[in-house]
Amino acid sequence: MINISLPDGSVRSFEKAVSGGDIAASIGPGLAKSALALRVDGKLKDLGSVVDHDAKVAIVTARDPEALEILRHDAAHVLAQAVQELYPGTQITFGPATEDGFYYDFVRPEPFTPEDFAKIEQRMAEIVDRDLPIKREVWDRKEIKDYFQKHGETFKAEWADELPKDEEISVYRQGDWLDMCLGPHLPSTGKLGKAFKLTKVSGAYWRGDARNAQLQRVYGTIFFSDKDLKAYLHRLEEAEKRDHRRIGREMGLFHQQEEAAGMVFWHPKGWTLWLTLEGYIRRKLEAGGYVEVKTPQLVDRKLWEDSGHWEKFRENMYLSENEEGLREYIADPAKRIFALKPMNCPCHVQIFNQGLRSYRELPLRLAEFGSCHRFEPSGALHGIMRVRNFTQDDAHIFCTEEHIESETIRFCELLGSIYKDLGFPDYFVKFSDRPPVRAGSDAVWDQAEGALKSASKAAGLDLILNPGEGAFYGPKLEFVLRDAIGRDWQCGTLQVDFVLPERLDATYVAEDGSRKRPVMLHRAIFGSFERMIGILIEHYAGRFPLWLAPTQAVVATIVGDADAYAGEVAASLGAAGLRVETDRRNEKINYKVREHSLAHVPLILAVGRRDMENRTVAVRRLGSDKQEVLELAAAVTTLSKEARPPF
Repeated sequence: MINISLPDGSVRSFEKAVSGGDIAASIGPGLAKSALALRVDGKLKDLGSVVDHDAKVAIVTARDPEALEILRHDAAHVLAQAVQELYPGTQITFGPATEDGFYYDFVRPEPFTPEDFAKIEQRMAEIVDRDLPIKREVWDRKEIKDYFQKHGETFKAEWADELPKDEEISVYRQGDWLDMCLGPHLPSTGKLGKAFKLTKVSGAYWRGDARNAQLQRVYGTIFFSDKDLKAYLHRLEEAEKRDHRRIGREMGLFHQQEEAAGMVFWHPKGWTLWLTLEGYIRRKLEAGGYVEVKTPQLVDRKLWEDSGHWEKFRENMYLSENEEGLREYIADPAKRIFALKPMNCPCHVQIFNQGLRSYRELPLRLAEFGSCHRFEPSGALHGIMRVRNFTQDDAHIFCTEEHIESETIRFCELLGSIYKDLGFPDYFVKFSDRPPVRAGSDAVWDQAEGALKSASKAAGLDLILNPGEGAFYGPKLEFVLRDAIGRDWQCGTLQVDFVLPERLDATYVAEDGSRKRPVMLHRAIFGSFERMIGILIEHYAGRFPLWLAPTQAVVATIVGDADAYAGEVAASLGAAGLRVETDRRNEKINYKVREHSLAHVPLILAVGRRDMENRTVAVRRLGSDKQEVLELAAAVTTLSKEARPPF
């Protein structure tokens, strides 16, 4: 007898092994029709999978969060089948689901173009109409390799040959088309529906290595309903309008170029934005009891080896390449070789380790706007959102285990107030536990995870479990904010670390005179300045709140006679703390207003002959056709108050 425990607490018994489809049918015809997959003891499986033991089982339908990922994975397979039917000779490689849809990488001499998309989408719809059963098969390694070689699939044959020797090779077949895949998948292509859309094509490299063959990556998205698809496509249109790269260029904030790929050239207005943001968060940190430090960018590799970062991050680290130093190192590996820091944490431990620390000094909150370097593949770079040189708003709190709860509450209050000030009142929190590859014993991880969960509860956080995504030295909270068009951005983080203080021999003198290890809390709010500025640009579409705008006001003349008065108005506003420019060009005022509005200047103050005589200004706010005439003194008082940062 097989006993199946269902989510509602009921138990159904079967005389012999039973498939997921049969379990769904035993519950009711409606569920049998809507069933897409199976969860057995927490693990997703195909609906046709057989359960041959007592187990906890849940039937997955379109309402379950996991269903969308399965749908998108199936869409990638249907895309690949459609492409190979339409363009014989095209080779397939990999095609996973993504956060927003799916993609598949192809090898084909002719480039795909967006014009091909309609044709491919039509064939995908035909495959859906065929309602092909999707069946899982287990193949012998030699059999699958020979199959792909026979069909000219050299990339798939190579991959089959490199899979672990003891790994079962599962193949999913839909009609005459098949692919190696772990699954799970839908019961048939008919379950896919037609709420899909191909969105773009880009270049990629086989196995992500630029030394390998170049592939063509076709992206798409899919949802369970046309309504959700249309809403997503609308968000895409909005996202394109808000693209920080275009707006940054139009506003003259920054630029990037091939000679410094993954780096940012900040222009005066962009750097003004940066400094405004930096000044704001610095004031918040000072009020929150942090002290600011600065650590070197080049550090001996030995420190990275001791901390464990060398093993974890070596392939993403930049090494110093002074010829004499390299010759010395090659001749004698004991000689020093330096690396640009990919993060600040080990350096902050070095500051903590200077001198004898007392329990009376804890918690010690060390903050740094630290410039870090990490090598990112060229295909992963994205404007200022994903770069190779970035500045973290980093801090490390050295404390006792008893402090974890109070410091977590304190940090969450600080983060919440900052996000609110920046225009992000809504955010959620993920709890990321131990990853497969990690430092520290299971006992240490049990201790760290328990402490962070307890502190999160005390802080009133509703956590979403994010299994296996913790840092290699400890569990973490990930704070995900939501922007104006509903996109989620993971920015802030809080990590509990018992490992690094041990590895780098950090100690303090406890109240009883003994030496103890501090707990190290790693925390950030922005994540990086570059990424946060990119998010802010897209969130506000360049129309920043007054306190944050690089240029807060422009004084524009209506007639040349008002030039001197415009200078006086600008000087008065500048003395009151506003960032102000003048526009005395011999152009019509409507032209000037339109131009500065397109540049997203929040305030335009028009002055003419009458304003000069009456000592007034006509204030026009961005997004409004109305103007307000104010006396100069009143305008300076009012606008300087409005432009004041939130803290």
